[in-house]
Amino acid sequence: MERSPFPHHGPLEPDQVTGRERLAVDLAQRITDRRLTALLGPRRYGKTSLLKRVAADLEAVGHQPVWIDLYERTSIADVAAAVDRGLAEVVGPVRRMLDEIAGPFSVNLGLLGVQLSRSPKQRPDAVLTLRNLLEVLTTAAQRHSLFVVFDEFSGIANVQGGAAVLRTELQHHFQDIGIVFAGSAPSTMQALFSEQSQPFFAQADLVEIEPLADDAIVHIIEDGFEATGRGTGGITSRIAQFAQGHPQRAMQLADALWRHVDEGATASPPAWEAALADVRRHVDAGSDRIFSLLPPGQQKVLRAVAAEGTVYGTTASLLDLPAGTARDAADKLVGNGILHRRPQQLALVDPLLADWLRRRFAI
Repeated sequence: MERSPFPHHGPLEPDQVTGRERLAVDLAQRITDRRLTALLGPRRYGKTSLLKRVAADLEAVGHQPVWIDLYERTSIADVAAAVDRGLAEVVGPVRRMLDEIAGPFSVNLGLLGVQLSRSPKQRPDAVLTLRNLLEVLTTAAQRHSLFVVFDEFSGIANVQGGAAVLRTELQHHFQDIGIVFAGSAPSTMQALFSEQSQPFFAQADLVEIEPLADDAIVHIIEDGFEATGRGTGGITSRIAQFAQGHPQRAMQLADALWRHVDEGATASPPAWEAALADVRRHVDAGSDRIFSLLPPGQQKVLRAVAAEGTVYGTTASLLDLPAGTARDAADKLVGNGILHRRPQQLALVDPLLADWLRRRFAI
């Protein structure tokens, strides 16, 4: 069976990442210049895929990436396990160097999970272990060109003392190692680097990953159809307009359309309508659940924004949405990545959630 040219489940392979060339070059330069950078953006906006591409590009010219995933980490032991795993995944001569450095610390890379599963009296001290692992990392960075990606760094906010340990162990080595912090909770990421009470206050440049440009979406889709012997029939502009710059949703819609077009054929408006119906059937239940879990004020804000792009228009009035409630709810929704602010208006990050709201409610 022919493989779709529009993968949209999970991070992409480095060679599949397109449309972000300028940002990829900028991030690579920041890493090689040892400029601490925090990459912010909504979920499913391609941060991990983009950083995987940057890592592959830099690895090709001799830089060694270390990938540390802090998603859903809730304790110092969790963070230590994530660092251990990141170091253990390094291969080749650099891995041998890491093992050599780890020896005097009595650290066996890749085995911390087993050690932490032992009884309390037998398991290693989590804080000391984390400090030792970070010292292995920083020592290696003085011998070889390393850079670290802390993916889903916003998770560190759930770990008491976690950010402080990282800052203490890394701060004297910022000139030795490139570091990128990536996170999908905008308000948490902003707070981690912008509030004076936080250990990483003012320590990193904040870089936002923007919506994918319409022309980039069109180019990607047309290339994918052409490479598989199909024509787009001008439908690409409809997908770009619907997706509103959301990379994952754009590829999901393109994939659905591609599956309705046989090899040698050209996409048509009926094929697009059928593809859109397929995607809606797939995501509507999830949209319903996201909406149902929100408090009433935030639900009203989403309905108003989906309808008019503002919380002060006719829809807000019909929903009896007070201005103060609207402002507070909008700030929370921006902070958790459901809304984002665009010039002159608010918008839902997920165009399919916006579409569901417009179909679900008469106003």
